[in-house]
Amino acid sequence: MRAIAISGYGQEPELMELPKPTPGPNGVLVRVHAAGLNPVDWKIAEGEFKTPGPFPKVLGIDGAGVVEAVGPAVTAFRPGDQVYGQLKGSYAEYALATSVLARMPASMIFTQAAAVPVATTTAYNMVETAKIDQGRVVLVSGATGGVGQQAVQFAANAGAKVIATATADMAEHMRAIGAAELVDHTLRPVAEQVLQLHPDGIDVVLDTVSTDPAALEQLAQTVRPGGTVVTTVFSADPAALAAREITGVNLDNKAGAELLVLLADLIDAGRIKVRIDDVVPLSAAATALANNKAGRSRGKTVIEIQPR
Repeated sequence: MRAIAISGYGQEPELMELPKPTPGPNGVLVRVHAAGLNPVDWKIAEGEFKTPGPFPKVLGIDGAGVVEAVGPAVTAFRPGDQVYGQLKGSYAEYALATSVLARMPASMIFTQAAAVPVATTTAYNMVETAKIDQGRVVLVSGATGGVGQQAVQFAANAGAKVIATATADMAEHMRAIGAAELVDHTLRPVAEQVLQLHPDGIDVVLDTVSTDPAALEQLAQTVRPGGTVVTTVFSADPAALAAREITGVNLDNKAGAELLVLLADLIDAGRIKVRIDDVVPLSAAATALANNKAGRSRGKTVIEIQPR
């Protein structure tokens, strides 16, 4: 099968011919039609995150496709089912599913469904962790990224007033998905702009981009006592925030099949939308990863895997 893999950490991702995986007794083999690109993919390639298993190591954890085969102990799926979720090496023609697998949203095609699992479950869990509800004022930092756009929607759907970081070219889209106020992070410090809008402070910061703890601390200055800061990049100092009566959370996203089922229902009901920034062929995956690392993506990039 064709796959995008690395021969070692720090090596360039390459298009390779590799053996097709075989499902075990509890396994599900998926014929992958599309794979969602996530920042963790290039971080694994570079060795920033290390994963178990031998080399060559196939990249990708999000995907959508059709069940090709199942192990004898599997009862939840059967060949021919259209599924989406987290796969073991989704940048390939075939991949084994993890336990985070569900039937695709009925209203989506493969390239749309592949963009959902990691980004949308992460955003959902950010909003749930922060206990966002009616009337809360929430800043989403990194709002135009895959996780950020979903977080804006979940927070707005919960009744919050959402402030989103966005440049002018994304302003109309961000308002359309629920942002009440926008701050352009390229013009002035975000915290300065937020406090100009809300001098008494805000309730919640949801951050996906501040890898520098000092940058997150600046955003946390906008949060009043009793508020919450949730970050996906593990730059929060919970003890220091607690000293100011702020709850700080470094979110380690956990998702299961039941959450994918819930998300499929929300998507089919039109309550959550996914913006696809680009759809590229498998052969262009390495370039797409480089673009994502350089911050040139808006929304999600999806790798379409055409059959031979």
